[in-house]
Amino acid sequence: MASGNFPTPTVDPDTLPVGSVVTSSGRISAVHRAGEPFTGDLPFGTDDLVKLDDALTAATRATKVRFNVYVGDLGADTGAGANAIFPHTPEPERSVLIAVSPNQRVVEVRGGRDVQDRVTDRIAQLGVTAAVSSFAEGDLIDGLVSALRVMSAAIAP
Repeated sequence: MASGNFPTPTVDPDTLPVGSVVTSSGRISAVHRAGEPFTGDLPFGTDDLVKLDDALTAATRATKVRFNVYVGDLGADTGAGANAIFPHTPEPERSVLIAVSPNQRVVEVRGGRDVQDRVTDRIAQLGVTAAVSSFAEGDLIDGLVSALRVMSAAIAP
């Protein structure tokens, strides 16, 4: 991975619409109000979201383990970032979090205490390995779906 100093555009926070902020990384984060149409480029299309939702549902039903996916920046310490997000996912005690930070090229997997005997490090590694091959080809959704399928197949019901 290359590194260096790149100039970042400066955004005046006062010119942003209501519900928008400039994050510490320089990214603009904005809310979406329910009932209003989406504008601009969304990170995933409807077909991709349906594919991911189907994979999450199938994995959860097959294993009785709640699967959650997070895609976004995990911070400088990606492990700590995943640890901070995990308790705020639905049913963290009986769930698995697959956290992906695409810009950092990092995948972190966390499992809840009620499923730790079923979601082992080996199973987490299988999921990461399945995901990384698709990520290398630039396909984030296929990588996540592959990870979900491989992990759910390896977890005993």
